[in-house]
Amino acid sequence: MKHARTLGVLALAGALLAGCGTAAHIEKDPAANLDSYRSFTWVDTRESQGDSAKAPVSDLTERNIISAVNSELQKAGWKESKQRPDVLLTYDVVVEKGLQSSNTPVYSNPGTRWYFNPYTRRYVPVYLPSQLLGYDQTPREIREGTVTIRMIDAKTDKTIWQGWTTDQVNSRNLTSREIQSAVRNIFRKFDVASR
Repeated sequence: MKHARTLGVLALAGALLAGCGTAAHIEKDPAANLDSYRSFTWVDTRESQGDSAKAPVSDLTERNIISAVNSELQKAGWKESKQRPDVLLTYDVVVEKGLQSSNTPVYSNPGTRWYFNPYTRRYVPVYLPSQLLGYDQTPREIREGTVTIRMIDAKTDKTIWQGWTTDQVNSRNLTSREIQSAVRNIFRKFDVASR
């Protein structure tokens, strides 16, 4: 009985922790067979340095993203190759401001009311506990970072797979821990997509 209760608590804790991760989303070309691809290389999709389609990121952030993605792909059996790769990889990072509202419960004040009892001809105190009146919404400004990884077929130049995730970040730049967490969340769904 004691072990069953402990296992139940551990299962509940695991389910709660699994729900705390950020959601990752993927899209896959239905005609693409990801099992037929085994090599990749990185490309830069900006046409010029003044292109505003891709926000400039620091070289440290870029190295962290490339390292994290390379690690995940190597776990899946892929190899980086500059000579005739199967897939071209690119990434996007967007950090933008957003609003998040927090709900604070509002309660009535507890108190005591006196009622006259006509049968006993006395005043009787009745305690009234506090009650939930509603919620007070307070908006606050946050920063959200979105990391997107794209795989492009090197022969057809068409996107065959992309994954992205969005999470709240503390600054304009993503830390290495935030990057690793985002890439890990995206590539958790990579094995599912390749089947």
